[in-house]
Amino acid sequence: MSRKPIYDMNIFSERRKKAGEQIPGGALVVASHPEYIRNHDCHFPYRQDSNLFYLTGWEEPESVLIHRPGLTPETVMFVRRRDVERETWDGFRYGPEGCEREFKIDKAYPFDELTKVAPQLLKEVDRVYYSQYKNQEMDHKMQEILQTVKALQGRMGNGLLAIHDADILLGELRLVKSEYELTQLREACEISAQAHLAAMRFTRPGVTERQVQGVLAHNFYMRGSAREGYNYIVASGNAATTLHYNFNDQVCKDGDLLLIDAGAEFNYYTGDITRTYPVNGKFTDEQARVYEGVLKVQKQICDYVKPGIFFKDLHDMGTSLLTDLMLDLGLLSGRKDDLIQALAQKKYYPHGIGHWLGMDVHDAGLYFKKNEPRPIEANMCFTIEPGLYIPADDASAPQKYRGIGIRIEDNLRVTSSGSENMTSSVPKEIADIEKVVGQA
Repeated sequence: MSRKPIYDMNIFSERRKKAGEQIPGGALVVASHPEYIRNHDCHFPYRQDSNLFYLTGWEEPESVLIHRPGLTPETVMFVRRRDVERETWDGFRYGPEGCEREFKIDKAYPFDELTKVAPQLLKEVDRVYYSQYKNQEMDHKMQEILQTVKALQGRMGNGLLAIHDADILLGELRLVKSEYELTQLREACEISAQAHLAAMRFTRPGVTERQVQGVLAHNFYMRGSAREGYNYIVASGNAATTLHYNFNDQVCKDGDLLLIDAGAEFNYYTGDITRTYPVNGKFTDEQARVYEGVLKVQKQICDYVKPGIFFKDLHDMGTSLLTDLMLDLGLLSGRKDDLIQALAQKKYYPHGIGHWLGMDVHDAGLYFKKNEPRPIEANMCFTIEPGLYIPADDASAPQKYRGIGIRIEDNLRVTSSGSENMTSSVPKEIADIEKVVGQA
């Protein structure tokens, strides 16, 4: 049995070319993620390291890319050998020959020859770009490789090759999305959006958080997603005041709110949507007041997005507007600037306004360059997700608001003059939500 890659390999070779242009005289070394045991002899489902996939389209474990711009061979990979017995159990492998043939790789070797061959490749460069402390086994192999390179160079006084962080290099390439990437990301967002809509329709008192998660997962897979982009958060009632709640095992009760934070991954790009709505389909006056306050903040910040502003501005704007809301609701009292300086708002809003979005849900790329905030550019993508979380046991909060947790999150692409909301098909206005919840 053989397989053909489902991706256009020209995309990946062009990315390697762009990466190579940033490091003349150097080499880029990118390793696969290790496999992890889930329990006993069962592994977690395997998902490739985002950087390795970004540069190669390669999805097998035990793999390493060495890219040496301007040298021959320029692109080298080390991959698992073909193995009839292992393939009988675990499935098809391309092997070195298939890697060269199908993935536009100049030269491929068996993975077990890495420490023997890699020093010969790296002795011709003056520095290496590699991400340390992500894969302990690979770190040990790199130490051995670099020691061998030093020995091969003899008493030339070169010492060990300098190691630079590949995550920074590749993060900058990944931050501004190409048209191809935007197509994948929009599809991930739309799959995520339709799944959220299905979950809204399914929700009613008496269903469990896990059943709602099942509706999300079903819609992800049926619409072409390979996996979720991150762990599902399906939090009803007071659980919604826990930011990364993922027990997802409670019954959704009449009168409670349900907060869902979930996103589908499509071709290695992920959506990231949060919606909060009443389990019974009708907001109480207190729930509506908090919800409308958060929604107003979210829409105001989304409207402010355009090229040239700083992401830090969006964070500061969220802090300012949400602190106003806390004062209005009676959650805080005092002078606004003093409260913010004392970080008092973090009691009810402990996170930031959003994050880069792409192949990883908290995607690669710097927010600051040389300690200065960087301007936002067209085709950067990120989330906007203000929230307010009032624990049920917070004796200092007005009784009527205790146990309310609300977050509203959309996925934006920066355009030439503003932004595109890639997740707008999930309702977030109260009237629109109340028409949908429980209507399955």
